[in-house]
Amino acid sequence: MIGTKWGSLLSFWFIVLVCGSTEITRANEALHVGVAEEDITPPVGFPMAGYYHERLAEGAIDPLKAKAVVFRDGQTQSAIVVCDLIGIATDLSRAIRQRAAEKTGIPATNIIVSATHSHTAPDYMKELYLHLAGENRDPLRVAAVEKLINGPVAAIVKAQSLAKPAKVEAGSLIQQTPVSFNRRSVMRDGSVRTWVSHDNPDFVRAAGPIDSAIEVLAIRDAAGQTSGILSNFALHLDTVGGQKWSADYPYFIEQTLRNNLGSQVISIFGTGCCGDINHINLESRERNKTDFIGNAIGDSIQKQLGQLKSIEQTNLVVKSTVAHLPLQDATKEEVGQAIQILQAAGRKEKVDFLEHVTSYKKLMLDEFRHREPHANTIEYITWGLSRSLAGVGDTIPVDVQVIAIGRDLAVVSLPGEVFVELGLAIKQGSPFKTTMVIELSNCVETIYVPNRAAYAGGSYEVTNSALQPGSGEILVETALRLLREAAATQLAVRPAE
Repeated sequence: MIGTKWGSLLSFWFIVLVCGSTEITRANEALHVGVAEEDITPPVGFPMAGYYHERLAEGAIDPLKAKAVVFRDGQTQSAIVVCDLIGIATDLSRAIRQRAAEKTGIPATNIIVSATHSHTAPDYMKELYLHLAGENRDPLRVAAVEKLINGPVAAIVKAQSLAKPAKVEAGSLIQQTPVSFNRRSVMRDGSVRTWVSHDNPDFVRAAGPIDSAIEVLAIRDAAGQTSGILSNFALHLDTVGGQKWSADYPYFIEQTLRNNLGSQVISIFGTGCCGDINHINLESRERNKTDFIGNAIGDSIQKQLGQLKSIEQTNLVVKSTVAHLPLQDATKEEVGQAIQILQAAGRKEKVDFLEHVTSYKKLMLDEFRHREPHANTIEYITWGLSRSLAGVGDTIPVDVQVIAIGRDLAVVSLPGEVFVELGLAIKQGSPFKTTMVIELSNCVETIYVPNRAAYAGGSYEVTNSALQPGSGEILVETALRLLREAAATQLAVRPAE
């Protein structure tokens, strides 16, 4: 049996080897947390996202918001801002993080900018692309784009100003009412198809799992009043439809929590890895409605809040890196064919859906892969245009971040629409008790991020990925490395004396 002295010495050298330093950090002062929100709803007449054709907004069902949480201890600051948008363009992320860093002193690498993936949100990327070059002359659209930048920044600034000592509780809860379903099916011929009813005679089984866990962080003040709930669940947002702005089901999560916890609560919903998950039960063709989904998730959260565990050691650690994911190619011939298909679609001619999706993607890839693209991309597409990524080459640089609070909670940010299998792999390998994996952060231009096995089956999500097979696994490996680094740093923290 190892004696106390030798055991302590071995523990010391374990920390040195893992952390790469003999410096032992003492626990910081009490964790300060602030939450805030800002309205980012565009005006009527601004383009709406999704569906590969232009739709102009005709009104609003509920407001679109940017919701921020800022964490601060004696040494470190970090922020998460989640926006009711279909995705975060790299151009938008960089603009928000730069302005927020200038106003708050929070390093840009410590700021996560994420989207919920609402399809009743703005299609802003072309307008942003023009705006960044000073080419947008429409005052209404200029103001809307500036609001999409300044709103999240203002939310971060306000959250920082409101930060005060907080009690934080975290845990992994269970979604009790079934609202999420794997939308990919294995067929008898070995292929995989998306959105196939289970009564199809060629259906064999669902192609993958779901993730029924809801990761939750509750933020309470010294008196025990809840000021914010950060939640994370893997379910695609596309439940509303129509031509009116809506935050989709996260709006109803917040309404349910406010009805039970008070109107002061800000509900920040980070979308989990749900690239192959949606709300349609293919066994019964049941299509749950927006309010039912949001109320069910909110109800599961508020009923299980008592299961959350207090985080006593609240040292804040942030780790980040850039992963380079291999892009698919777009040859001159492929770009030429893509233009023909997109032009036909523009003339309202019938085109195959997957060919339409592929053509759109090829025009994006043409802009990213080539310093001198084969096409003038802006003539054919709206979303996918990027000043930051133009001519980037054969890989796309994406940020992966980890924010760790003590030894019990970590938040991981990933780009794109990530398959549930990849999110589960990160959570299963994480050294933290509770790990939130928030997709659609900082970069949407990857589009879907399938796991390697999914490429063999094909179908919509694989067709609509800009990445080569194995990119998802690179993200898993990168996230786990950062999580282990964060855990090692936390283990090196001595309690305050």
